[in-house]
Amino acid sequence: MAFKFQGVDFIAFDSLLSKDELLIRANTRAFIEDKLIPIVEQCNRDGRFPRELVRPMGELGFYGATLDGYGCAGMNNVEYGLLMQELERGDSGIRSFISVQSALVMYPIYAFGSEEQKYFWLPKMATGEKLGCFGLTEPDFGSNPGGMRMRARKDGDHYVLNGEKMWITSGSFADVAVIWAKVEEPGVAPEDWKVRGFLVETDRPGFSAHDVHGKWSLRTSVTSGLSLQDVRIPATNLLPKSDGLKSPLMCLNQARYGISWGVIGAAMACYDTALQYAKQRKQFHGQPIASHQLVQEKLVWMITEITKAQLLALQVGRLKDEGKAGFQHISMAKKNNVGIALECARMARDILGANGITDDYPIMRHMMNLESVKTYEGTDDIHTLILGNSITGISAF
Repeated sequence: MAFKFQGVDFIAFDSLLSKDELLIRANTRAFIEDKLIPIVEQCNRDGRFPRELVRPMGELGFYGATLDGYGCAGMNNVEYGLLMQELERGDSGIRSFISVQSALVMYPIYAFGSEEQKYFWLPKMATGEKLGCFGLTEPDFGSNPGGMRMRARKDGDHYVLNGEKMWITSGSFADVAVIWAKVEEPGVAPEDWKVRGFLVETDRPGFSAHDVHGKWSLRTSVTSGLSLQDVRIPATNLLPKSDGLKSPLMCLNQARYGISWGVIGAAMACYDTALQYAKQRKQFHGQPIASHQLVQEKLVWMITEITKAQLLALQVGRLKDEGKAGFQHISMAKKNNVGIALECARMARDILGANGITDDYPIMRHMMNLESVKTYEGTDDIHTLILGNSITGISAF
């Protein structure tokens, strides 16, 4: 049996939040409880993305939530973080879908696009009428995106794109793909070709997508491979302000920030389930297992690390709202918070014993999801090297 979520706030964390921030969290929490929690385990079993929730989430302003104008909600970064927290408390796959739509598709259009591109795409994407995907990772290049083989060749007033992308969330049902490619330049060595961003409508000839099956993680999210074979797009589909590899990395920074909050939600779900279970489950002379020292030690570790993760995410969010958050701050939040969330899931599974492996409880689903979250948007090792470079001034890449 699943437990009703009770909330997790050990040090009056809520007192650090504004009324608007609390309201957004409350509204998102209510939506997750009413619409996602009742169906998420079956969706996970079936490997099904709940398309029926796409437009309702748009009505609540979940897409492109931090953007101003174009039908977007204009949330501050802490409000957005709390939104991500509640979404991932429901399921990492649903948070991933919204992260991609928001941080990896709408954000680059907003940051690097022309006004025509913004006015055409952003209002439709804010409602969920149009969906997008982000094509950076390739079959042979994940942590080293600079090695990409996707090419764009200028041909009159068009570009012709060729290459493959892999591990693309929402790839097979997106209306538009933000594709990052190296633009061929005659007389320039290929390693020096500049990376630019392109808007590629997915119904163009030569564009195809196939879904990845057999996943044990993110089963409520669609993961795809993309193939572009002589795909012709108008030159006006170039994101004009995209400028080298730093542009997609700026997008990833937005997504990593959302993840640093989202995984707190997954950790909260595991901790709260373990706490309630431990107080009800009786062993050894009819005593609840919560009365045992080893169980209490696990619960104490979990609530302490969740509390620290909340404070880290909040401070990075406040810095971000002030324009002071560096990529290294976001790397620390992503690395730390994913790590403690995964450990919370493992400890919670241990407390539930055999019951922890069944989908009567959300713990094993969160644990499997978090294994992917630890890897994508920069692996744990990559974020370690980013932080090492930041504090020493010496690159170990």
